[in-house]
Amino acid sequence: MSATAVRPATTGTTTQRPRTRRKAGAGLGLVAWLAGIVFFLPIAWMALTSFHSESDAATNPPSFAASLTLDGYREFFGAGGGASPWPALINSAVASIASTLFVLVLALPAAYALSIRPVKKWTDVLFFFLSTKMLPVVAGLLPIYLFAKNTGMLDNIWLLVILYTSMNLPIAVWMMQSFLAEVPVAIIEAARVDGAKLPTILARVVAPIALPGIAATSLICFIFSWNELLFARVLTGVVAETAPVFLTGFITSQGLFLAKVCAASLVISLPVLAAGFAAQDKLVQGLSLGAVK
Repeated sequence: MSATAVRPATTGTTTQRPRTRRKAGAGLGLVAWLAGIVFFLPIAWMALTSFHSESDAATNPPSFAASLTLDGYREFFGAGGGASPWPALINSAVASIASTLFVLVLALPAAYALSIRPVKKWTDVLFFFLSTKMLPVVAGLLPIYLFAKNTGMLDNIWLLVILYTSMNLPIAVWMMQSFLAEVPVAIIEAARVDGAKLPTILARVVAPIALPGIAATSLICFIFSWNELLFARVLTGVVAETAPVFLTGFITSQGLFLAKVCAASLVISLPVLAAGFAAQDKLVQGLSLGAVK
């Protein structure tokens, strides 16, 4: 009796599954593109309006075929006799960059202690950090204002640096704790056996491995600091005025000059967009770190 190979029966479902998955992936891709276009349209409209004259920008519905001009940008940079935006932009850069650096210096050892070398009841510590963000910002505005007034720190850019550091530190510790939890402990133990001290381990072992997470954390802290308005509006005047506060000065009793406001908004948004574009690969790696085992 000759042996005959038994061929498993095939059904149409096995061949239809890849097609179904491809159709589902194409559908999700289409939805993602549509969502991206919807979120991009206001930015595109703002950019187009910034190149229109005030009369064309004020038309309703907007005139997309109107002539283009750079008058809005000239007036924003003080060509029409207005205030120069450069001091406000420099103040925002100093406050955002300095506070972000301070946050990283403080958050990295804290995240190391809560992930790689966990302290007792480290979950309670994380909850305490998170609870500091539950206080409404307005509730702490008056005490901070009185403290700044009594210490002579009103209209001082370093007061904003201290505030932005304290505001972003809990978020940074939370984010970096999850990133540092993915660092192999064996590498740290090997460095410790070789005689490396804690600062050396943090700078030369932990930081390079967790660089995507550090980049994501720093970018988010930079964005939060750059866009902060309430404290900067109340605690600063002329010397330490930041870019968002300078932007509010375009809303006057004479009305809203739409083209100039759109030009100012686009210029003030460029540093954040440039930072996000420069760190986009590290940002994606950092936000997805630990998502796939």
